Amino acid sequence: MDGLFKARVDPVPVPMELIGCEPAEPLLAALRRPRRWERDWAYLLVLDRHGAVMASRTVGLAITGARPSVLGGTLVDITLTDGGDDRPSPAARPIWTEWHQGPPTEPNLWAPYDSQGRAAWLDLTTRAWRVPAPPPDRSGGEHHLDGRFVTDVPGLHCAIAEALLGPGRYFGREWNAFKDCLGGGFGVVPPFTLTWHDSETARRALADVVEDPEDGLSYFEDIVRLLERRGVSVVLR
Repeated sequence: MDGLFKARVDPVPVPMELIGCEPAEPLLAALRRPRRWERDWAYLLVLDRHGAVMASRTVGLAITGARPSVLGGTLVDITLTDGGDDRPSPAARPIWTEWHQGPPTEPNLWAPYDSQGRAAWLDLTTRAWRVPAPPPDRSGGEHHLDGRFVTDVPGLHCAIAEALLGPGRYFGREWNAFKDCLGGGFGVVPPFTLTWHDSETARRALADVVEDPEDGLSYFEDIVRLLERRGVSVVLR
C-alpha cells in the first residue's frame, strides 16, 4: 500500500462574512482580543421573519477584520477567518427561503425538491419539533399518508411525518430515527391505523434501497414491517 503515511494538506479555510452585527459587549471583547477567541466557537442562529429559530450552525470566532456595516448606523460587518464545515448545501437555500415566512402550513410543499432539497427540509423539521415542545403522545385513530410524491427516502419521511403530525413536523429522518419516534415522545404513538395511499409509488421507487442487506427487504418493506411490529395497522392502497 503506497501513500498511506503521506503528509496531507489541511483544507483551506473558507471565510464567512457577518453583515450588520450589533456591537454588544461580547463582540467588542472579541474584537479587542481576537487571538483569545481563535479556538472558540459560537452558534449562528437562523431566524424566520417572526424571530423564531429555524436552524443553528457553529462558526469559529477567529476574526479577520471588522468595519462599519454597509447597513449603516452603529452596526459592524465582520469577517471570520473560517466559517467552519457546518454549512448548509446550496440545495438548502430555497428551503430556508420558504421556511423564512414561517413553518409550513400546507402539505407536500417539500414535494417539488430533489433528494438533497428534501433532506434539507428534514433538517429544519428536526429543530421545529422541539419548539414549541411536542404535544403529549396520542394513539388510536386513522392517519392518511399521501404517497404520490414518495420517490426517495427523504420524501418518505417527509410524507410520514405529515401524515402523523402535520406539515413541517418531525418524525424521524431515516430508519433508526423513525424507529425511535415510534417509541414515544414525538406526539404520536402506536397503536393507530396508517392508510398509505398510492403506496405502489414508494414500493417501486425504493425497490433497490436496502437498509439491512441481511434481511434483503427494500426500504419500503422494512418501514412497513417496522410499523406493523410496533402495533400500527398499515393499509396499503
